[in-house]
Amino acid sequence: MNKIVVFCGSSLGFNPVYKKAAVELGNYFSKNKISLIYGGGKVGMMGIIADTILAQNGEVIGVIPKLLEKEEVVHAGVEEMIVCKKMSERKVIMSKLADGYITLPGGFGTLDELFEALTLNQLHIEQKPVGLLNVNGFFDAVLLQLDKMVAEGYLKQNNRDLLLVATSVNELMKKMDNYKATKISHVINKVIR
Repeated sequence: MNKIVVFCGSSLGFNPVYKKAAVELGNYFSKNKISLIYGGGKVGMMGIIADTILAQNGEVIGVIPKLLEKEEVVHAGVEEMIVCKKMSERKVIMSKLADGYITLPGGFGTLDELFEALTLNQLHIEQKPVGLLNVNGFFDAVLLQLDKMVAEGYLKQNNRDLLLVATSVNELMKKMDNYKATKISHVINKVIR
């Protein structure tokens, strides 16, 4: 994987463990020559991971909608900043650029982006790894909800398994690197039958 989208918060949260995880992921990207694609801000988790990579001369690509360009503090150090019209366009641009997705702690927007990436894979529109770095048990309740959805018949287990979860950067990146996409022809044949 050469380019990975990271979904994360524009806040740092209250526990410094989250900032530490963003730095660790940024260091991993820099060491392994992986380009970051992210929301374009210089604040919160977004700013930390971008700053970490930029400090090591790594590649950072920001994608930010015009409406947020005024409200958010756009990262001036990011040379490749793509300004788009709408939030939905941001997701399309990120999708076209990315080889995979990783989610760090964040709020509504972070969860929205995570579930859109999973939905695209579930529908076989994309075949890219979707990872979740479950730092400090941050996403435990989300994972319980997904398991409840499987138990109640609203989510198939094979679709639940599309989400690669780990508690450390190295473990998550190993899972991302070993991800094998479902063969689409097999899926299409199943749907036709």
